[in-house]
Amino acid sequence: MRIEDWMKFPVHFVRPLDSIAQARAVLEQFRINQLPVVVDDRLVGIVTDRDLRSASPSVAETAAIDAGTVESLMLDPEKTPIAQVMTEHVLTLTPKDSVEQATRVLLKERIGAIPIVEKDRLVGIVCRSDMLGAFLGVLSSGAVGASDTKPARAPQAKSKASRSKTTSKPKKTIRPAKKSPARKPKKRAKR
Repeated sequence: MRIEDWMKFPVHFVRPLDSIAQARAVLEQFRINQLPVVVDDRLVGIVTDRDLRSASPSVAETAAIDAGTVESLMLDPEKTPIAQVMTEHVLTLTPKDSVEQATRVLLKERIGAIPIVEKDRLVGIVCRSDMLGAFLGVLSSGAVGASDTKPARAPQAKSKASRSKTTSKPKKTIRPAKKSPARKPKKRAKR
C-alpha cells in the first residue's frame, strides 16, 4: 500500500511569520497535533502542539506575571513567530513510499506525523492515526492471511493423536480463591 492512499490533503499549515497564537488556534480548530510550516508550497519546517505549549506561559505563570510576582521571561504567543519555535529539519516521504515505511519512521523516530513532499512541494501529511486506519483496512479486507501473522498467544497444544501418554502431565485446575469468613470482634475479658 502506498502513502498516497492514506495521507490527508489538503494540509493545514502555517507560515514562518505567523504567531504562536495563530498556530495554536489552527491546532485547536482542526483538532490536530502537527502543523507543517510552508513558504510558497515548500516545506520549511514543522511545529507541534508540544512545541507551542513549551513556548507559551502556563496559566499559573500568566497569573504570576499579571500579579507582578514574576518577571516575564516567556515568549509572547501573540508576537512570537513560528520560525522561532519550529523544527527546521523535517523527515519527509513521498506519496509513492509505502505505508510500511511511514509506520517504521513514525515508530523509530517517535514522531506523530510525516509531511509528504513531491517535487519539493507539500502535498499531504500522514500521522499515526492514518497508519492505524491503514492497518484496520488491511485486517478488515482479509488481506492478511494466517501465514502472514504471528500468533497472539502461545501455540495450541498438539492434537490428542500426536500426544505421548508418557509425557502428558495432569492439568492444574485453577479455582477461585475462597472467601474468608468475616471476623467477629473478640470478646473482652471482664476484669
